[in-house]
Amino acid sequence: MVLLDDEHHTYDYVIRMMQSLFGYSVEKAFMIAKKVDTEGRAVCLTTHKEHAELKRDQILAFGRDPLMATCKGSMTAIIEPAEFEGDEGEGGGGSRGGDA
Repeated sequence: MVLLDDEHHTYDYVIRMMQSLFGYSVEKAFMIAKKVDTEGRAVCLTTHKEHAELKRDQILAFGRDPLMATCKGSMTAIIEPAEFEGDEGEGGGGSRGGDA
């Protein structure tokens, strides 16, 4: 599952969301916030499709960032097939089971 960047959410928001929804440490949550800010996207979780859909929906429902006046709602997250070494572009389902 991939979190997409926008200009309407603070690092604090992303860190709080990652801690709340994924149980990540402050350090891991900060690394995700930094990656989404600098690269425009960050993998939050690699898991089976149903779990990824649940987590995506939780991100989409997390709500607006109260620290940003221009924020109108939640961040965006998408589900993409995971690619692992040895994959030949068939895209599996990303069912590794752990977090990335």
